[in-house]
Amino acid sequence: MPGRNFLFVPGPTNVPDRVLNAMHRAMEDHRSPVFPKLPLSIFPDLKKVFRTTEGQPFVFAATGTGMWEAALVNTCSPGDKVLATRYGQFSHLFIDCAQRLGLQVDIIDLPWGEGASPEKIEEKLRADTKHEYKGVLVVHNETATGVTSNIAAVRKAIDNANHPALLYVDGVSSVGSLEFRMDEWGVDLAITGSQKGFMLPAGLGLIGVSQKALARRESAKLPRVFFDFGDQIKANATGYFPYTPALTLLYGLRESLDMLLEEGLDNVYARHHRLAEGVRAAIKAWGLSLCAKEPKWNSDTVSAIMTPAGVDGAQVIATAFKKYNLALGAGLGQMAGKLFRIGHLGDLNELMLLGAIAGAEMSMRDVGMTQIVPGSGVGAASEYWRGGSTAQPAPAAKSAEKRGEPAVAAR
Repeated sequence: MPGRNFLFVPGPTNVPDRVLNAMHRAMEDHRSPVFPKLPLSIFPDLKKVFRTTEGQPFVFAATGTGMWEAALVNTCSPGDKVLATRYGQFSHLFIDCAQRLGLQVDIIDLPWGEGASPEKIEEKLRADTKHEYKGVLVVHNETATGVTSNIAAVRKAIDNANHPALLYVDGVSSVGSLEFRMDEWGVDLAITGSQKGFMLPAGLGLIGVSQKALARRESAKLPRVFFDFGDQIKANATGYFPYTPALTLLYGLRESLDMLLEEGLDNVYARHHRLAEGVRAAIKAWGLSLCAKEPKWNSDTVSAIMTPAGVDGAQVIATAFKKYNLALGAGLGQMAGKLFRIGHLGDLNELMLLGAIAGAEMSMRDVGMTQIVPGSGVGAASEYWRGGSTAQPAPAAKSAEKRGEPAVAAR
């Protein structure tokens, strides 16, 4: 099919030309005396994106799933108990990872379309008077349902219960796109990957680890080899890795960090909020609803759009791909066939999103959703975005400015 494929799944995301050009290079010796210059420039800038001064970032040749495992094996022992919330496919898989590693997982099940419940977490932790829970597992942005949870409120719940549990946060589809404040929110293990907000191909697992979590390594007894933080700490100190790194992806990461910090993290958050609001205006104009049950849970990186009864969301996705060269996200787990997803994160702007909205409109009409008025979503989104030429900060980003933090982070 002529023309460019419109990639609007919530990951992998579009890779900017700057990043592609940075990765287009010959292989080199990763043990050479000049190689450390690259990793040693990356680590401090990763800390800026995680928004931590005390935490330590690690880069693995892996994905977010690998970072789930790395987070757990470096801090837990066989049979340890952890508390987890489940409200979507990825929180379900995070739990599955912990269980398969031999951990006892106490699960707080919530309806898909809701976010983490700080109240239920606090209740569970208060009842754990012996402090058996070693950690609390939360997915910040549940991609399957388009739901973002309040991590600051989860930390407050842990603190209110006066519980020593570590806070494990899956930020795979939030770090680098949504507001994320590792230190301020007391996140002990911040898990992410390269293929979403960092605008890279899949292949790098990124994790920020607090000093409290690093201290757990001494007593953690789960087996670990490839994912051992200790090996990374020794090698990273001099700018090397304990094994062959993903060289081209590291050069891409260097460029993506430059792009994020040039734009300024608060501006990145504001751009994603503005773009997401335009998509939500389109969905409202179509007369459809989000999977997210309340606006407080709306995700600024992906919108999960419920299809009417009798309409298979998978057909909308297949039609968009085959007829219009548009890739939309599928419904997963409990939501299979019930929705389709528009990813709106990473390297994108208003006109790119208008193409996705137009393609979704045509596809919905093609599968029998004739109630969708042609151009209605495009018109609503474009009018929203025309309302102001400058992106306005999301409410959380405004609070950062009030704290006197710079709007643009400099390298």
